[in-house]
Amino acid sequence: MNRIQEYISHLQQVLNRLSVTDIRSSIDLIMAAYHNDQQIFVVGNGGSASTASHVGCDLGKGTVTVPGGGTVPGLKRFRVISLTDNVATMTAWANDTDYDDIFVEQLKNLVNPGDLLLGISVSGNSENVVRAMQYAKSTGCQLIAWTGTSGGKMADLADVSVRAESDRYGPVEDVHLILNHILHTWISAELQPES
Repeated sequence: MNRIQEYISHLQQVLNRLSVTDIRSSIDLIMAAYHNDQQIFVVGNGGSASTASHVGCDLGKGTVTVPGGGTVPGLKRFRVISLTDNVATMTAWANDTDYDDIFVEQLKNLVNPGDLLLGISVSGNSENVVRAMQYAKSTGCQLIAWTGTSGGKMADLADVSVRAESDRYGPVEDVHLILNHILHTWISAELQPES
């Protein structure tokens, strides 16, 4: 029981230390991309890859659906792509070039100046995410980093960085999922105001 309570207690402390200002700034960048009809790319590895997929799903579908089913008629949709979702493409690039370039090579096909990239990494130093951010920045994209305590190289590259202040991957990944749900809840309320 002590281990369970300690995990919960640690997670609560990490949540309490989140910067609401940084969270809001990341939402503002995402909303600016939406209003400017820019693409949003999301990347990460391992658990962060699944979070990237989750963000892509919630932005792409969850922001236009209504409880009980159906979509909001005429509501503009997010142009979001999780670069973690095409296993064939990722493994082809990893096999034929370098795993560290699996996201950069996809971006070369898709990215435009003014687009947005959200990088997710506990360490903030995942090389393939760092390279994707560097490439995106070189093409004139805005950058958001969701990281753990140090922020790593990603925090230095990003226009906005949200750090979950823990060096334990579980609580950091938990917080990144919570950030996704905060983002989804905020956007849904913004785009689908109650009548």
